[in-house]
Parts: sequence; C-alpha cells; structure tokens
Amino acid sequence: MMADRFRGTIYTGVTANLAARVFEHRNDPRGFVGRYGLNRLVMAEPHQEMLAAIAREKALKKWRREWKIRLIEEQNSNWADRFEDLNK
Repeated sequence: MMADRFRGTIYTGVTANLAARVFEHRNDPRGFVGRYGLNRLVMAEPHQEMLAAIAREKALKKWRREWKIRLIEEQNSNWADRFEDLNK
C-alpha cells in the first residue's frame, strides 16, 4: 500500500517486483498514484503465489478505509516510508 502522508490517501496494488514498481510510481506522474502524490510505501505483504497476491489485493480493495488504516498501523504505526527496507 502506498500513501501520501500519515493517514492520507491510500493506494493498494499488486506486483511481482515491489522495488521496481514503487520506483515507477514515484517517477511517473500519470495515474492515480502520480495524481495524488502517493510516494510512501507504507505496507507490503509478500505472497509465494501471484494468484494469492491478486486475491488479497482484490479483497483489500473492498475493505473499508478504517480497516486498511488499522492494518497499516499494525505494521507501521507512524506511516513511515518502507521503501529503503526493501534492500535490507
């Protein structure tokens, strides 16, 4: 999930290469992420199978905003950008 700020706009997506996708989002002003300036990677869930990842994404997109906020804050209470953690 990506966001613009603490408890701001949230974007949920799926990808096979998270680091590359976050880089693309940050450098392409087109689309939802660019239009709203969503440049923080605030949460990610790894999945072994792409079909499982897609199913989870579809489920999360149906969730209420409050549920998404709770999920993010369980892992990242201050909504810090976790992009740098991808290379550790």
